[in-house]
Amino acid sequence: MSENTSSSSRGEQIQAAEREAAKQRILAQAEAERVPAEETTRAIPDRRWRGGR
Repeated sequence: MSENTSSSSRGEQIQAAEREAAKQRILAQAEAERVPAEETTRAIPDRRWRGGR
């Protein structure tokens, strides 16, 4: 019984490590594709004023 418990917990540890690695890959990709905040804030008021006049 104890042998089965240790092998299943090892499997859970492996799954947790894989989930963590996947999360890091997603965060790294999102960071690479992210647009700097100053670019988005600079463009928005420009369009708003041009459309209003």
